[in-house]
Amino acid sequence: MVEGVVLTLGGVVVVWGIVIYNLLVRDRHRVDAAWSDIDVQLKRRHDLIPKLVDVVKQYAAYEQSTLSAVTELRAQSELVPDIAGKSRTEEQLTDALHKLIAVAEAYPDLKANQQFLTLQQQISEVEDHIQYARRYYNGAVRNLNIRIDSFPDLIIARAFRYTPRVYFQLEKEAAGVR
Repeated sequence: MVEGVVLTLGGVVVVWGIVIYNLLVRDRHRVDAAWSDIDVQLKRRHDLIPKLVDVVKQYAAYEQSTLSAVTELRAQSELVPDIAGKSRTEEQLTDALHKLIAVAEAYPDLKANQQFLTLQQQISEVEDHIQYARRYYNGAVRNLNIRIDSFPDLIIARAFRYTPRVYFQLEKEAAGVR
């Protein structure tokens, strides 16, 4: 009788451990897939930047510092390996892009250029996609981090060396500025 109870409890613990492990794996894959979505959108934006810079260059040759800043930040962002660093660099790149687009206000011919307008619209769409992808990613990170830090899941998470993931957010948004 006692052996049966011990075996049943042992079986329940094993099944519980398997279920928790599988939930952790599912959440980890969601985070990885969500990051992949962000990465795709960042690459789309990075592909549009040289085109935008070239169009603005044709009309606004005197805005070299703004053009250089955008180009340099784009290159830096592609080299940053960690999410926290990429968040900071992408925030700076977003600010520089906004300044570059604001340059168009001083150049009526540029503002009326169809190629510029198309690129401006595409960048705006990509920014929206980045925002949506970032929200999904941060939600997936939140779910995984809660599971890693919550009892009894933390027992399995620690046994398999799960560590909390970093959120991808802009510092201004975190501070409530935007």
